[in-house]
Amino acid sequence: MKKTTIALVSASILAIAGCAQTYSAADLDKMAEDALKSSFKEKGIAKTDRLNQDAVNKACSAAEMAGKDLDPAVRKSIEEANMKTVKFPSDGKFLGDWKQGEKEAQSGRGMTFTDKAGEPNGGNCYNCHQISKQEISYGTLGPSLYNYGALRGYGDDIVKYTWGKIYNAKAYNACTNMPRFGHQNILTEKQMKDIMALLLDPNSPVNQK
Repeated sequence: MKKTTIALVSASILAIAGCAQTYSAADLDKMAEDALKSSFKEKGIAKTDRLNQDAVNKACSAAEMAGKDLDPAVRKSIEEANMKTVKFPSDGKFLGDWKQGEKEAQSGRGMTFTDKAGEPNGGNCYNCHQISKQEISYGTLGPSLYNYGALRGYGDDIVKYTWGKIYNAKAYNACTNMPRFGHQNILTEKQMKDIMALLLDPNSPVNQK
């Protein structure tokens, strides 16, 4: 969530600066990036390249700092470009093993300095979503996924939409905070299939009453 981090740092810089000087949005972004780079120390697999924003996150950060919604034309352009990056399963099969998917959704491991390169990442889904009725602790940044398939159905349109949302959520919402799991190689195709099964297999605990 680099765009949010930089926006928060920029806001802090602005508060400290007060009314002594007027800064442009570009000035604040540069000051925020410099502050992050000076305080971020590489350790293990966590490298400074994580501080580099792509064009999408820069556009969203600029809109957030300006206190405005993203320009509709820019939003449409971003979403169309990201939609083109979505790759469907190479074998045409979207659902894997929901039992594995449950483990992956519950796992918050991966991409931290304590993890080793090459170790599988978790989906960390519970951090933002309710997953099943049995869940006792979960985040609310994203919508509840309980009864995901039972409520939406199991048709091809829902299956493809769900895959696309997991693969690259910015294809549907330019400034979403949801990770681009497939596009940024956070999860493998097999892991995505397993999480798809967790959401869309009728036998999954997600779809039980």
